Amino acid sequence: MAKQLELIPISEWGLFTEDPKPYVIAGPCSAETEEQVMETAKGLRAFGINVFRAGIWKPRTHPGNFEGIGTEGLKWLQKVKKETGLKVCTEVASAKHIFDCLKYGIDMVWVGARTSANPFLMQEIADALSGTDIPVLVKNPVNPDLDLWIGALERLNNAGIKKLGVIHRGFSTAEKKEYRNDPGWQIAIELRTRYPELPFFADPSHMGGSRKFLQEISQKSMDLGLEGLMVESHCNPDCALSDSKQQLVPADLQVLLESLRIREKSGDSEDYKKQIDHLRAQIDIIDENLLYMLNSRMQISRKIGQFKKENNVAILQATRWDSLLAKAVESGAKYGLPEKLVVSVMNAIHDASVEAQNEILSKEDN
Repeated sequence: MAKQLELIPISEWGLFTEDPKPYVIAGPCSAETEEQVMETAKGLRAFGINVFRAGIWKPRTHPGNFEGIGTEGLKWLQKVKKETGLKVCTEVASAKHIFDCLKYGIDMVWVGARTSANPFLMQEIADALSGTDIPVLVKNPVNPDLDLWIGALERLNNAGIKKLGVIHRGFSTAEKKEYRNDPGWQIAIELRTRYPELPFFADPSHMGGSRKFLQEISQKSMDLGLEGLMVESHCNPDCALSDSKQQLVPADLQVLLESLRIREKSGDSEDYKKQIDHLRAQIDIIDENLLYMLNSRMQISRKIGQFKKENNVAILQATRWDSLLAKAVESGAKYGLPEKLVVSVMNAIHDASVEAQNEILSKEDN
């Protein structure tokens, strides 16, 4: 079971001048030149952005691609702070990156998806951060592994980092999909459920991979009640040295943010509270009935397992299961249930049934 995290609320991090809805971190994928960094920062500052982001070290798949300007770029971020008043942040992937960021007065760092998937690197970063109070955001690992994401947070928290939050950027997949990364919202929802107090940002730029998806992903994030967005913005995206297709000019980012409908955490009216309590009570009853029916099904599955054992029959009956699943999908469609939901639920039930039957077959006869 995951340990509880000791956290300082984001309102006390000293990064945002007020309590914005949403919190927004914006800036180019990569710091390329001093001029590009300053022009973008001034464009973002003009409509109230508080925190400027820029990649200084860029983890790239193939050598020879632009891998970031390096430590020289930290001087440009210093200049952004001095001339615009913006707070600045960048991605880190090693202890050296941490030490350089602390030396140059970087206000916040984030850990990327490739680094958060590596416990050795996460421990190195946690050790380097020990004794500091710099805010740290952790992107989800490249693969949908919730425990790995939580483990990264625990390592930082164990090192004394309490100004801690997460960034959901979706998950890498070999399947051909509309977005660059599979949103995997169910993973984000599960993390949110376990740690409701954890500051939660979405990264629509990396999730979508294209400007045309940024608004819909950002709105989805707000509909789910996430606190903030990290969005890539460049003064001249078409000329960007990395991820040009997913970056917005500052003016277009302003339009996007103004288009968002922000959902309240809870309704204040007595009528809302009364109605929501009534509907939730109905769900509680249905959930109890579902659990009762699942228990009844599992009891029958165990009887089937015993019967198979007595007749020396294998547990898995693939043809039977394929037929059952197809029938469930067809029946679910009649009730307006998404196929993905039906398949997911039925597979979970089937896996539990197989495991229960396997336990029966593995027991020694008295």
